[in-house]
Amino acid sequence: MQGHGGIHTPPGESSELGEHTIPTLETSRGARPRQESGSANSEPQGDPARWRIFSIVGFALFMSSLDLTIVGTALPAIHRSLNSPINWTAWTITAATLGTVVIMPIAGGISDQFGRRRVFIISAVVFTLSSLACGFAGNIYLLVVLRAFQALGGGAFMPSATGIVADSFGPNRDRAIAMFTSILPVGAIAGPVLGGVFVTYWSWRGIFFINIPIGIAVITAAVRYLPKSPRRQADSLDLYGIFLLGAAVLIAMFAITLLGESNADVGSPLFIGSLITAALLALAFVRNTLRNPHPIIPLDLLRGRAFLIMDLVNFIYGAAVLGLGALVPLYAEDRFHIAPLQAGTVLAARAIGTIAVAGIASFLLRRTGFRLPMIVGMTIIALGSAMMFFRPTGIDPFVWLSVTTGFTGIGMGAAMPAANNATLSLATENVAAITGMRGMFRSIGSIVAVSIMTAVASRSASPGVVLGWGFVLVGVPILAVMPLVLSLEDHRGNW
Repeated sequence: MQGHGGIHTPPGESSELGEHTIPTLETSRGARPRQESGSANSEPQGDPARWRIFSIVGFALFMSSLDLTIVGTALPAIHRSLNSPINWTAWTITAATLGTVVIMPIAGGISDQFGRRRVFIISAVVFTLSSLACGFAGNIYLLVVLRAFQALGGGAFMPSATGIVADSFGPNRDRAIAMFTSILPVGAIAGPVLGGVFVTYWSWRGIFFINIPIGIAVITAAVRYLPKSPRRQADSLDLYGIFLLGAAVLIAMFAITLLGESNADVGSPLFIGSLITAALLALAFVRNTLRNPHPIIPLDLLRGRAFLIMDLVNFIYGAAVLGLGALVPLYAEDRFHIAPLQAGTVLAARAIGTIAVAGIASFLLRRTGFRLPMIVGMTIIALGSAMMFFRPTGIDPFVWLSVTTGFTGIGMGAAMPAANNATLSLATENVAAITGMRGMFRSIGSIVAVSIMTAVASRSASPGVVLGWGFVLVGVPILAVMPLVLSLEDHRGNW
């Protein structure tokens, strides 16, 4: 499969990136980039200011990843403060994830069409302003709506920022993207700890206010230092398909949440009507995808066994890591009565495990290929999640949860760089679009996991125990997908 990384131009020509010029690199799958003079030293190294660019977009990704975990720590406090049921309180996570599902494919397309720098800056502004509004929300329903808007900004960071990194690092874009996505665990460490501090010594509203100074710093630096991105001829956006997908997921979430009510009836007209409506919207989405010349999920990126396998892997990864992982503080507080600050530290232990391994795994990808790290990492995630439920007697719950979540983080550190690059290597000319699609499948997996588990837990006399069984059962789909990963054609070297 032939592909062009970074900026797509005919061979021998160059493409403008602000004031800098990046020569085009021709790559083939598994092959080294073409060298102009036959010397490794003559190989272009990308934008001279690439590390400054990396720092700016990396700081934005840190802000976005901070938001992913800091809210999970504050869920019990939000539940008490706003007097809302657990299943509806969880919408502060699922609504934000739904916003990410909707915006990621859009951001991937418009970042190519209107310039990645412009989309990046607008995303930062939306995220910052909506964070401010979330901090002043007076009820759970308003907070849920504002969280969805916040996700529109946060979800657009990844496609545009990944494209900026790919454009800036030339032949080293594979390692740069692996390093870039490894920033996520850094925010995942700070998020739970800061969330615990705010909840313990101030208010859950501080988890949103902290984004304001960070957002202002990111916007200022981006406006001043990020180079202008080239615009490309882009296909029209499939707004109808985006609406169908978002509406189908939203109504399905609503139906699942209804089951969490104490007086829920699976035979109620509202529940059955919601399921039928969601199913019809899903069928309409599939029909639109097959007939639309430019669907939200490009058919070229779905055709082929490798793409389908990686979509399934990303869905399961999202359910296990982003979905159930966000419920770890709630599980720690409800089942083991651990204080909010300690509960946040438990989740931070997972991020520490991820950081300890992710950097090494990123630099070894060219030697190990994609399959081995994904198989080893996902297996460790399954084992670590199950261990969280089966606590040995005589061990302090906080210590055991810290150890097991740290072990799960090691699995994430091994699997994440490989999973991030595996799909990108299949179509290197579609970095932004594939990043958006990858994030969409992970987000849908997260929505499904959180919606189902909180709905079941809210009907139980022991919600913490129910959540614990969720950590055990998530290992089933993880282990089931391993044979499919083994069947993938492995890839070594850069792409």
